[in-house]
Amino acid sequence: MEKEIFLPTLHWFAMTNTFSGSCGDFRFMAKPNVIMATPKEVDFEQSSITCEFWHGKLCYELSEMEDKREFPMSEEGRQDMMDWLMENI
Repeated sequence: MEKEIFLPTLHWFAMTNTFSGSCGDFRFMAKPNVIMATPKEVDFEQSSITCEFWHGKLCYELSEMEDKREFPMSEEGRQDMMDWLMENI
């Protein structure tokens, strides 16, 4: 059985939503850094998503992060984040 993780759409992150997910003992947290171009429009070129991961049963606050990386808020950046997470499961 192939391991699989889920990442929400860019719209989810553009709305300043944080996302946490898991696959077995692998856990991760993705937090957006949203820069607004106008009061109603996200500047995707300036925005990013920071992702951290750890292994274990404990929550984010009680765990030691194993790695952290920042990705552009773009479809390519989202795919790079997915690839990076899959490499580290």
